[in-house]
Amino acid sequence: MARVFIDSRDLETAIGVREAIRPDGHEVELVESGRDLQGRLDGPEEVALFLTGPPDDAVSASMRGLFEAEIPRPPVLGLAKGLDAHDRSRRAEAFDFDEVLAVPLDPDEVRVVLEAQLDRYQVQRETGIIGRTEPIREILERISLIAPVLSTVLLTGESGTGKELVARAIHRLSPRRGKPFIPVNCAALPESLLESELFGHEKGAFTGATSLRRGMFELADGGTLLLDEIAEMPLPTQTRLLRILESKRFMRVGGDRELEVNVRVVAATNRDLRRAAEVGEFRRDLYYRLNVLNIELPALRARRGDIAILVRRFVAEFSRAHDREFRGLAPETLEILLEYDWPGNVRELRNLIESMVVLAPGAVIRPEDIPIEIRSGRGTSLVRPPEFAAPVVSGATDLANAPQLEFVFRTLVALKVDVDDLKREFEAFQKRRGQIPAPVDDAWPGSAIELEDGEATVIESGTLSDEPALQAASGSGPTEDTEDGGGVRNGMTMAEVEREAIAATLREVGGNRRKAAEQLQIGERTLYRKIKQYEIDL
Repeated sequence: MARVFIDSRDLETAIGVREAIRPDGHEVELVESGRDLQGRLDGPEEVALFLTGPPDDAVSASMRGLFEAEIPRPPVLGLAKGLDAHDRSRRAEAFDFDEVLAVPLDPDEVRVVLEAQLDRYQVQRETGIIGRTEPIREILERISLIAPVLSTVLLTGESGTGKELVARAIHRLSPRRGKPFIPVNCAALPESLLESELFGHEKGAFTGATSLRRGMFELADGGTLLLDEIAEMPLPTQTRLLRILESKRFMRVGGDRELEVNVRVVAATNRDLRRAAEVGEFRRDLYYRLNVLNIELPALRARRGDIAILVRRFVAEFSRAHDREFRGLAPETLEILLEYDWPGNVRELRNLIESMVVLAPGAVIRPEDIPIEIRSGRGTSLVRPPEFAAPVVSGATDLANAPQLEFVFRTLVALKVDVDDLKREFEAFQKRRGQIPAPVDDAWPGSAIELEDGEATVIESGTLSDEPALQAASGSGPTEDTEDGGGVRNGMTMAEVEREAIAATLREVGGNRRKAAEQLQIGERTLYRKIKQYEIDL
């Protein structure tokens, strides 16, 4: 059972929580401040915190800060009076609670939510999977459901997303945890050796086979076998693998008798295995046999909220490994990492942190310690952009009807081209169209441009096919406000344009900061800072 700390500032609510969870055998303590928690979170038992007071005051911040120092972080649950489910969800996101419960309390809900959060925390402690974003929560929940059964699992996702870590987590939480876990990289072995490695061989089976060799299936008997890069397995070997999955029996290379094994197979690939099966590059029947249970791992850019946590973990890990004293990253350094797209995912981030810990001259990692290709945003995509034709437009054509311009704009934003170059290109485009050039200080339509430390950040809002915004920004249409009083219009300052872009995106996504940050192509911390700076009402 867990040790549960309850903030006692709202004593009536705190007692209600205590009475709800006591029957489950938890050790419950009422606390008044962060001092009551110091030195009590690093034991072997699970811990959790209920905050009954205001989420934004100093006492709540001190308590949350102590929990934040733990990786993975134990559950932190908030309580709120008079808020519906949507508002509680927004508060949980704004103050980084794992969940916010309604007051008056439903004792059954309190118990169920606490147990679910403790289960997630325990899975993270046992498996080393770090993160608090929604995609990671879903992965952890799916691992908990899949681990106890014996069915085959297919792990998909980009390279570097942690497929082997998830496979090890499935094994560790399964009834096979006391048996071997053996990973095999199918792409690393030549075809002539792969069957021998997987199934073993008899003495004299081929030149060089001077003794009997047990294969990976035999060595993994009773445990779990990870077949990584399964899409690279040759078709003849796929046929033998299918038979083992169906019958649990196989013969060694050069053997004349069948052996029976009890192995759970977890397959992993960064390719679209369904597509490979459709075009004949992978056996269709094997694909269906492997894809009994499936987990798709998210790319790091789809879970940017976990980057700061991963960075802290990697800095601590490599500081110990290389005997270096590091306090962490400067805020501006973290902003750069949050903005980068990480085509190599968690593996790329981990390798970068190790290199910075080894090579950075000071105790704090600063922007100049980051490689130039990451600081400049290069390497954000390994996919070659499609070619496009130059637009053919007439002088009467409206900007909203030029999709090519939208593509050009989005491409330039993705490449983070210098702001002055963007302005000059936009003026030249207007001149070619016979329009009056936009003033030099005008921003791109539907965007806000902010200069920080001499570098440009372009924040996108909405789509470029938004006709009123485009007309207002280009001077080609009405300049009055939209019906709700917002919109980009002539005479707005850069700060006003930026505020409107952020507010419009937040309205569009229902106040979800993570989704808004993804649409605006900025980090969640940057978005949160802008929300406070412009006093935007969520």
